[in-house]
Amino acid sequence: MAEMGSKGVTAGKIASNMQKKLTRAQEKVLQKLGKADETKDEQFEQCVQNFNKQLNEGTRLQKDLRTYLASVKAMHEASKKLNECLQEVYEPDWPGRDEASKIAENNDLLWMDYHQKLVDQALLTMDTYLGQFPDIKSRIAKRGRKLVDYDSARHHYASLQTAKKKDDTKIAKAEEELVKAQKVFEEMNVDLQEELPSLWNSRVGFYVNTFQSIAGLEENFHKEMSKLNQNLSDVLVGLEKQHGSNTFAVKAQPSDNAPAKGDKSPSPPPNGSPAATPEIRVNHEPEPASVASPGAALPKSPSQSTESPAGSLPSREPSAAEGTFAVAWPSQTAAPGPAQPAEASEVAGGAQPAAGAQEPGETAARDAAPSSLPAVVAETFPAAVNGTVEGGSGAVRLDLPPGFMFKVQAQHDYTATDTDELQLKAGDVVLVIPFQNPEEQDEGWLMGVKESDWNQHKELEKCQGVFPENFTERVQ
Repeated sequence: MAEMGSKGVTAGKIASNMQKKLTRAQEKVLQKLGKADETKDEQFEQCVQNFNKQLNEGTRLQKDLRTYLASVKAMHEASKKLNECLQEVYEPDWPGRDEASKIAENNDLLWMDYHQKLVDQALLTMDTYLGQFPDIKSRIAKRGRKLVDYDSARHHYASLQTAKKKDDTKIAKAEEELVKAQKVFEEMNVDLQEELPSLWNSRVGFYVNTFQSIAGLEENFHKEMSKLNQNLSDVLVGLEKQHGSNTFAVKAQPSDNAPAKGDKSPSPPPNGSPAATPEIRVNHEPEPASVASPGAALPKSPSQSTESPAGSLPSREPSAAEGTFAVAWPSQTAAPGPAQPAEASEVAGGAQPAAGAQEPGETAARDAAPSSLPAVVAETFPAAVNGTVEGGSGAVRLDLPPGFMFKVQAQHDYTATDTDELQLKAGDVVLVIPFQNPEEQDEGWLMGVKESDWNQHKELEKCQGVFPENFTERVQ
């Protein structure tokens, strides 16, 4: 006991606190059961709702601001490495080397100054703004406890007054406790009734000042950065003038689907040899029909050509998921003579039209054709669309997480600041999945699981987490 007393804690005080907790619990049970009335203050409850909303908005703003600062720091590092690379490739005898080095130093200083000013004028202000909420939150909770004490004392006093056998001593003591509880509650209630509306109204000025500071700092930063970029461009123009004869010309890359220049259809088989099977070239990534490859002749359908070769199939526009088949037909005649180049037509994969559905001009071509035409056997391949293999019997989902939408790759390192966030390294591939509750998704944040973790564990609960979208780039 002596030890407890030396620390300012006595057995009587502990017993008093326990009695208060017990009384409050009993009062709460009676109020929930409807056996005791509860003091209500709708105006104060509205103030508390505004307070909680303001706290949530401020916390989210602080989190997003920290993410923005992390992005600025990552961009600073990337810009620094890019300038270091420029200095390494810039040979000593080239003009403007010293100017380029000075521009790189100023670029680094400008990024550092921008980041530091964001911390001083935005992040620290945000921390100060949110620093007042914990104290007010604890006072709101204490006010709630004192309200329960007040209701309990009020009910106890009323029960003594209505008792059949009245005890004046107990009534006087209960009245004294009621007055004391009411005084403590009203003092806290009055203070909070004044502070909460004032705090709620202060949010407008805070938001205005914060975003004005960020906008002003970003505007000045880009102005100064624009000057440095212009200076670097002038230096490189000077280098180009000195070495003008060594200008590098960027040439367009030929399309994979464009036929090679001078490509011709195979010659017909020699007289008397069996008919050759048509050559089929499959391309699963057809070019749009509206764009013609350079040097490639557009195929004509039988309805468009009056001199259609015998046995040609009607052409149709290929769909996005089908391959394009280029069919090279052998000679239609076996008569001796100089070899004629075979006609080539492009046919999209699919079945031939049913008998009796020929277009005008096709009947005559069919009658003129020899009795035996080369057979065309096209083997279809399933096409993968968005991680799903589409085949004859339906769609088969590959081994991906449930609800998989697309893949992204981390472009910068990201250090998780909460237990529900993913830790990312540049180069990590993340499988993006939807939020179970869309209302929980914050703007600019995605839910996903790292591909390496998924391949190892196959359990979303252990591996999934949120991450900032602006740290990644979509790859599929």
